Amino acid sequence: MRESGILCPISSIWSRYGIGCFSKEAYDFVDFLKEAGQSYWQVLPFGPTGFGDSPYQSFSTFAGNPYFISPEDLVKDGLLAQHELDQYDFGSNVEAVDYGALYNNRFKMLRVAYDRFKENPDPEFKTFREENKEWLDDYGLFMALKNANEGKAWVDWDHSLRTRDPEALKEAHEKYADVVGFYAFQQYEFMKQWRKLRAYANENGIKIIGDIPFYTAFDSADTWGNPKMYLFDKENRPTKVAGCPPDAFSADGQLWGNPIYNWSYIKKTKYEWWIARIKHNLEFCDVLRVDHFRAFDEFYEIPYGEKTARNGKWVKGPGIALFKAIKKELGDVEIIAEDLGYITDSVRKLVKDTGYPGMKVLQFAFDSKEESDYLPHNYDHNCVVYTGTHDNETTRGWIEDLNNQDRDFARRYINSIYTDYGTFTWDFIRCAQASCADLCIVPIQDYLVKGNEARINHPSTLGTNWQWRIAPNFLSKELAQSIHDMTELYCRIPKPAKEETADAESEDEKKV
Repeated sequence: MRESGILCPISSIWSRYGIGCFSKEAYDFVDFLKEAGQSYWQVLPFGPTGFGDSPYQSFSTFAGNPYFISPEDLVKDGLLAQHELDQYDFGSNVEAVDYGALYNNRFKMLRVAYDRFKENPDPEFKTFREENKEWLDDYGLFMALKNANEGKAWVDWDHSLRTRDPEALKEAHEKYADVVGFYAFQQYEFMKQWRKLRAYANENGIKIIGDIPFYTAFDSADTWGNPKMYLFDKENRPTKVAGCPPDAFSADGQLWGNPIYNWSYIKKTKYEWWIARIKHNLEFCDVLRVDHFRAFDEFYEIPYGEKTARNGKWVKGPGIALFKAIKKELGDVEIIAEDLGYITDSVRKLVKDTGYPGMKVLQFAFDSKEESDYLPHNYDHNCVVYTGTHDNETTRGWIEDLNNQDRDFARRYINSIYTDYGTFTWDFIRCAQASCADLCIVPIQDYLVKGNEARINHPSTLGTNWQWRIAPNFLSKELAQSIHDMTELYCRIPKPAKEETADAESEDEKKV
């Protein structure tokens, strides 16, 4: 089935609360997707943002971002008064997230709500804590201890807590019980509000594409709570970290610093943690895009303490065994394999063996010097085509920065005779929509013909990432109609079930 969707992280939706959240505007965005004839909303990771405000460096791969909790829902539930909400400063720039303002005020607001919630908690709260205790207890205590240690990474905590001495953990749970409860409340509100929004999306024919980063952040509840899962020494310090090797773009490679999984131990547990992670994330979404998929075949590890990635090596990953275990426990899970970057034949074989669709990024296709697998005439239908991703320039920014030879190649290939970049951007989208890929995903910035001022993320940089927001009233009915018309033209709007039934009956009548 040919379908289409829009990529827009929750954080980029317009709201009055400094960042996109599960407020009325998110429901309006679902309405916009429906009017535009879309079948998918790709939201990227849900996790609490950590280093560099990135959801790919999260304090937990199981937790949701408390910034996404809608303050207006807390008012409706009687946990906040509107005049109290109005006193908080969440940032003044309607087109950019102010993470400093959010950090300084969002938790204060949530704490007021929690203190009232404790007086008469929802009956479901206790059940929620019990059902999620396997990850929620560690996450709550991790955040409580991080606050008590002035934000220091867990590797710099007292030895007894860093190495998870049972007596020290018991004492900490008792000492910080209220703070742990506060973080459990945040997750309860997050999940309650998100389930409601997701149900609304599904009822309107919109499926959610979530995202699972391959690695966990070193400073996270995952690594602190599960040290046996990583290549750590007896002091719970890493012996190997992640990155990628030197290439034409970086003489030193990239030193990411994420801890490396202890795959031999994980295999002995029958991949229990990974299966639990996938299962939990399926409570957030309908489809999972798995980031850095090539690392399941081979990953690049670097000795801890190295200043560059030069002295690393490639090591075999778990391969198809992990996905067989996932299928055995969870059945057929809808996964998109992020198979970008340096891809070998063995990576291609793994993607093929899983049956998962890979990714085709149209911006990667136009090197006038060589043929590319990303050119649409080379696609197989079992793939997802993107004009660009959250890690790329916007299409308008990309074409503006392209050299003359490659720009001319792109114009000739997509048959864009226009010289203005706005029209070219829509022609570029048209090329993706017209391709044979089963699914086409377009970042909302491309439909808005935004330049690189609207870029979401620039990998390996800090300071301005994950900030862009849609300005109020930019998602017009006229834009929705234009998107709908193109989506319909290229047969990416599924027919309603009733129409299909009627068509089938009509064919039967003809036969009779």
